[in-house]
Amino acid sequence: MPAASVLFVCVKNGGKSQMAAALTRQAAGDRVAVHSAGTVPGSSLNALSMQVLEEIGAPVDGEYPKPIDPQLLGEVDLVITLGGEARVDAPTGVVVENWDTDEPSERGIDGIERMRLVRDDIAARVGELTARLLAATDAR
Repeated sequence: MPAASVLFVCVKNGGKSQMAAALTRQAAGDRVAVHSAGTVPGSSLNALSMQVLEEIGAPVDGEYPKPIDPQLLGEVDLVITLGGEARVDAPTGVVVENWDTDEPSERGIDGIERMRLVRDDIAARVGELTARLLAATDAR
């Protein structure tokens, strides 16, 4: 049974939240239950996001944009929103953190290079998160 659970949320659930979920699965394996959702789910995954995940061996097989499951929202240990636009009205007692992720397009960086920078920013945050979650569960 996983030691901890996390729900990553962005607006469309096609890019950043899917990246964070895939990177966390890669880092934590089955020790953390990982979920992702969107506040207004899109119709498909972002192709460049998926490409840069595949480059580092973190595929998102079987994933698709989905809405927030209210039951799941009340059961996870942690909700992480990615970017400034995703807002989650979580039940009392559910911890919500926001990751204000890098946005290279603001610096004129687009395409695959933008996506690699976004991936690397999220990957660094996932590394810290995974260490924190696993340390907390080891201390129990």
